[in-house]
Amino acid sequence: MLYRPLGKTGIQVSAIAFGAGPVAELMTNAGRFEDQCKTLQRAAELGINWIDTAATYGDGRSEESLGCVLQALDLRTKMHVATKVRVPPEAIGDIPGYIHKSVGASLGRLRLPKVTLLQLHNSITAERGAQPTSLTPEDVLGRGGVLTAFNKLKSAGAVEHFGLTGLGEPAALMEVLCSHQFETVQTPYNLLNPSSGREMPADFSEANLGNLLATCREFGVGVFAIRVFAGGALAGQKPSRHTLTTKFFPLDLFRRDEERVAALAKRLPEGMSLREVALRFAISHPDVASAIIGFGSTAEVEESARHVAKGPLSSPLTP
Repeated sequence: MLYRPLGKTGIQVSAIAFGAGPVAELMTNAGRFEDQCKTLQRAAELGINWIDTAATYGDGRSEESLGCVLQALDLRTKMHVATKVRVPPEAIGDIPGYIHKSVGASLGRLRLPKVTLLQLHNSITAERGAQPTSLTPEDVLGRGGVLTAFNKLKSAGAVEHFGLTGLGEPAALMEVLCSHQFETVQTPYNLLNPSSGREMPADFSEANLGNLLATCREFGVGVFAIRVFAGGALAGQKPSRHTLTTKFFPLDLFRRDEERVAALAKRLPEGMSLREVALRFAISHPDVASAIIGFGSTAEVEESARHVAKGPLSSPLTP
């Protein structure tokens, strides 16, 4: 397994992280305890040391499943766990109170006294609600905002580091990162939309994330690449049940990605699968510390570990 520094946190993180989200459905399905144990055990054996979950994944089922599995496998002190909190519109009047309650519930489900990383799960935009559940920089940094709550949790020993799920408007995200209070960012980065990692042409038709990785490099912020397989489109999968209902990466985006994948598949390097190229593309960017992969089985963990062992692509594809 390759390990890389996670920004200025002092943590060496595995180049692939265990995603426990709803696309793979492994950890959000309460009836798959045996599969969950086998898959996470194999991930640990192969050197994966980071798990990513959220309070909203399966309405808490992901955290609950992880809590049971980590305890059963005696991995609670051997793997880093990151979770998230999303502040809903009705909680804007008491952001610290809502975050304290949400994180307390997350720790209870995870059966952990603390998490390595707590991430804000809201998008950040200049105007509140400009994107689904988005907050403003003032909501995050201002008095009585997100950062106030995060600092209290850190002082209480419940959280070690703070992060953002880097969605929203580039200028608003930049404003929050300029505070130097958030140590990590998750950002979509894949073959079909690499805009968080490079400048894109003026006619780029999808969400432009404004070369966010350059800002992260400037501020020493650790980067997790997400949507490495574009919600499954780059892995040859059908849209998940989550894709059929989510407001963030909806079905129409998946269908457009499927069309682009069909063209991309004709240009693959000889002997490489689409999954291999997609994963190695993500870890080829020098500012990506780790790629979060939603694993559904031990076979998928083993396959990804083999791909990562080959290292970055020698000549990265361009979309």
